[in-house]
Amino acid sequence: MPLPLIYHDDYSPDFPADHRFPMDKFRLLRDHLVDSGLTRDEDLLRPQLCPPEILALAHDRDYIERYMSGELSREDQRRLGLPWNEALARRTVRAVGGSILAAEKALEHGLACHLAGGTHHAHYDYPAGFCIFNDLAIISHYLLQSGRVNRVLIFDCDVHQGDGTARILHDTPEAITVSLHCEKNFPARKAESDWDIPLPNGMGDADYLRVVDDALNYLLPLYQPDLVLYDAGVDVHKDDALGYLQLTDAGVAARDESVMRHCLGRDIPVVGVIGGGYSKDRQALARRHGILHHSAQRVWQSSGCH
Repeated sequence: MPLPLIYHDDYSPDFPADHRFPMDKFRLLRDHLVDSGLTRDEDLLRPQLCPPEILALAHDRDYIERYMSGELSREDQRRLGLPWNEALARRTVRAVGGSILAAEKALEHGLACHLAGGTHHAHYDYPAGFCIFNDLAIISHYLLQSGRVNRVLIFDCDVHQGDGTARILHDTPEAITVSLHCEKNFPARKAESDWDIPLPNGMGDADYLRVVDDALNYLLPLYQPDLVLYDAGVDVHKDDALGYLQLTDAGVAARDESVMRHCLGRDIPVVGVIGGGYSKDRQALARRHGILHHSAQRVWQSSGCH
């Protein structure tokens, strides 16, 4: 069977072309994966909308209703940095549904990847940094409370700290939050993850990959999670607009393969979400995000998951 990949046409609603957030990157990522022969559009798995009661496992119900009805305060809109419309609201809950579906497919087959997800700046009752609902925290609560897993480890390699995830899951010891991030970058006020690994500006491939290896060699045997949620942000790339690290395409590919092989080598299912990535060159950005899925395909073919 093909590697499970999750996508929906709702992911790139009409959006101001000059906006800092590259909303069309999800559609362009799908196009890139199809054009490069990795998948066919009809083989992509289409998620349902995430129901409000599942969103409420990690978020305040009043906040969910305020967002879905377009009634966020001006302060929350400023924190979020995205305009509101019904298509964007639908996209938001569809993408959380996509991350949940990806996690379920990973538990079933060992590995799965989303063509979106990784909204780690969303907090319990307010949005931040282009993130509205925190799919990593929602998946964690959903799978833990349903008894599908006893322990989940979030390995967040986005260049920005996963502050929302750390705060929402602070009192959930069965969800281990790990954040490898550029120290001098957004958010200015960091949260406290279970494991924060701050990195210096300008770090390149070799040093970065050593940190990833060391972290996984230590943490996976220590916690023995039933699932790893991997936030494969490409804003660590040297050409990213918001990054400050110096990874190349090859470095990103090596990172992604390393994370997946570490997990699967220990029989731990792993799900990849794309996290952050910012560039005015949207085609280049889509190809950069696609490194995750191409890396996953190589691991899938050699690991005998399925």
